[in-house]
Amino acid sequence: MDPISFRIIESAEEMFFRYGIKSITMDDIAKQLGMSKKTIYQHFSDKDKLVESLISEHIKRNTNQMCHFQSSAKNAIEEVLHTMKHLGEMFSKINPTMFYDLFKYHHESWKIYKNFKDKNLASIVEANLARGIQEKLYRSDIHLKALAKLRIEEVEMGFNQDIFPSDQFSLVEVQIEMLKHFLLGISSIKGHKLVNTYMNILENEN
Repeated sequence: MDPISFRIIESAEEMFFRYGIKSITMDDIAKQLGMSKKTIYQHFSDKDKLVESLISEHIKRNTNQMCHFQSSAKNAIEEVLHTMKHLGEMFSKINPTMFYDLFKYHHESWKIYKNFKDKNLASIVEANLARGIQEKLYRSDIHLKALAKLRIEEVEMGFNQDIFPSDQFSLVEVQIEMLKHFLLGISSIKGHKLVNTYMNILENEN
């Protein structure tokens, strides 16, 4: 990706995350960058194409990060908590309406996200569950595919404004509570002890 396209995506991502996608225009992005709208259109034919490129780049970046956690974590639970810490930092910057805007107004981008969620993300979660079973940190009787789908849908549910309106719930706190509930539900006794140890460390850091 050329430097100008990268700058445009970076600026658009910051604004979409903060205000949602629908409320931000190409004029807004051009003003933020201090460049002409014509320059933006030379790199992205319309807002839809900009959103598609942004979502693809965001998915690529986060997939690489999760793969890094897979290879560097000492165990399955540490992998999940590293991932959650990374996502928590990201969630703290996201306006929950962004996912609604993506679904409602940018269908091709939503397909890209859904394909990632149903295939790539599902396989990463399943691999973590299998690792946890092998390490005897997760119960051996869990259904990998069903629990992987449940975990993914939990994350998405946290963004649902009908269930968790942002004036009543913190997105980050909701995601952390659902993660703790999920981990404790699938963990063995050995895993429970490790989850509690890691959670105490994270709480002391904050």
